[in-house]
Amino acid sequence: MQLSQDFLHRSGLTCALLVLGGFGGFIASKLSVPMPWMLGALMASAGLVLVRPPLVLNEYSFPTGLRSGFVGLIGVMIGAQVTPDLVTVLPEMPLTIAALALFVGLCFAGNLVIFERLGGYDRATAFFSGTPGGLLESIVMGEESGADIRILTTQQFLRVIAVIALVPLGLSLWLGHPVGSAAGLSAALPDHPVTVQSLALVIAAALTGFAMAKKLRLPAGQLTGPLLLTAALNLSGIVDIHLPSWMVAAAQLVIGVSLGLRFQGVDGALLRRSLWLCMISVSYMLGLGLCFAFALHQFTQIEFLHLFISFAPGGVAEMSIIALSLAANPALVSLIHVIRILMTVAAMPIIGRWMKLR
Repeated sequence: MQLSQDFLHRSGLTCALLVLGGFGGFIASKLSVPMPWMLGALMASAGLVLVRPPLVLNEYSFPTGLRSGFVGLIGVMIGAQVTPDLVTVLPEMPLTIAALALFVGLCFAGNLVIFERLGGYDRATAFFSGTPGGLLESIVMGEESGADIRILTTQQFLRVIAVIALVPLGLSLWLGHPVGSAAGLSAALPDHPVTVQSLALVIAAALTGFAMAKKLRLPAGQLTGPLLLTAALNLSGIVDIHLPSWMVAAAQLVIGVSLGLRFQGVDGALLRRSLWLCMISVSYMLGLGLCFAFALHQFTQIEFLHLFISFAPGGVAEMSIIALSLAANPALVSLIHVIRILMTVAAMPIIGRWMKLR
């Protein structure tokens, strides 16, 4: 009985937070904010826990299963975009991967200087705060190395949030229309008739893909597993999976609310200090990514916009949503982001030992 009451209580809180996030997303869409359902929901939930956090949220955490489920749907959406055209860019990948390795190395080096010299953090905290990917892995390895876990967690989540806020804003100014707006989503992902069978197929692909990824220990498994399975099914011609654009908006809402709640328990002094360091770090990495995207565009057939989104150091799911909103070859973007995370996670223990971090 107690378990049932706790479940109903948590479910009620989750629904209330999603309603609040939906209201924030609606306001943001009316104000033509880029990625309105994600950023509006994020600002609404973050504002709630930063300004006057309700006591009922003290023991609450956003359901990871709900977030993972929507991330899985994003993976299916991206997999459904995979076509034989993706094969045409594979000859360009060796050069892109080599550039990505250099990009990751420069991010490590530059961020260490930013967080250690400017921020005054100890070496372990500075190093793991500045990793250009692998958010959860950075937090776990950083804690094992003696980093300040509160600072490290705040910096890592701010990195993801700053990138998904700044990239759509910059792209909106460049393209002349809000990225991820209702009009943009409809153009990028034209709606197809939604039936019970098609939705069941989508859910089955998401669950099966996630189970496969967990077994194979793929990075960002809740996204990459469904993505790879759906892509294989799509290319084989066995099934033809289509998802409505409203699912992208729903995924934006869920991810936005869950990210905003990460600020719970962060005091004003820590937030202000972390925020200005984050803006310097993210500006450095985005500027670096811009340079790499421009240079690679001169030597490959990959479009500049696709490369820039691919080199932006945000979360795989969040950057994939931006790519989906722009129809910017989301499968390629996801592939490059997964490779970046693999490189980052593989390099962290090696560099950590070289730096003699505990």
